[in-house]
Amino acid sequence: MRKPFIAGNWKMNLTLDMAQELTDKIAAENIDYNRVGVALIPSYTNLYPVYKILKSSGTEIRLGSQNVHFEKNGAYTGEVSVEMLKSVGCTFALLGHSERRHILGETDELINKKLHSCIDQGLDAIVCVGEMLDEREAHIHKEQTVSQVGKALKGIEKKFLNNIIIAYEPVWAIGTGKTAGKEDAEEIHSAVRDFIKSKYGEEAASEIKIIYGGSVKPENIKELINMENIDGALVGGASLKFESFSKIIQNCTL
Repeated sequence: MRKPFIAGNWKMNLTLDMAQELTDKIAAENIDYNRVGVALIPSYTNLYPVYKILKSSGTEIRLGSQNVHFEKNGAYTGEVSVEMLKSVGCTFALLGHSERRHILGETDELINKKLHSCIDQGLDAIVCVGEMLDEREAHIHKEQTVSQVGKALKGIEKKFLNNIIIAYEPVWAIGTGKTAGKEDAEEIHSAVRDFIKSKYGEEAASEIKIIYGGSVKPENIKELINMENIDGALVGGASLKFESFSKIIQNCTL
């Protein structure tokens, strides 16, 4: 049985004071970590302050970064390395988010290089995949998403799949208020799991977490995670408010 995993992606939001206040509230929540995993993904400037709060509270909430560079160090102004992220308490990085793919031009090949860098240096990863609206309307949404998974995992050995979570996020549903129906989301999650089975075997497919991202709210999280192949959520806007994010977490344990 795969334990649900809820990650709050704060994107380019929250000042230092706001991030600390929100973290204080979330860390103080009575969360049954035996039944749900939780993570926060702040901006770079808020990583260490958030880490200090999480560490001092003794919570099991994990800390992640919204991005990472594939090189270990060097003349890459504005970039941050795996080693830097680990030094401020990060245990994973978010890779290939649709906003980085479609606004900042990140390619499948670049995302694969970043994933290898994370795995090689002991940092877990959430790898984001998902289709555009025109791809869904052309009925190639499954093929497009599975292709992204395959390209991201190129050269990754089976033993490292425990360090990877796949996040399916239909691009047309992010920040729009629209949500893929539970059956639509399940269709893609099932296709991704079938691909993992074909590439790495049944055991790997049964163990890897595949979470959903795309206007997740307290009202729809339960029906999503009740689907066979949906193992949690990558939460955007709803993770910026304590009440909604807390309710999403709680609804995973009901």
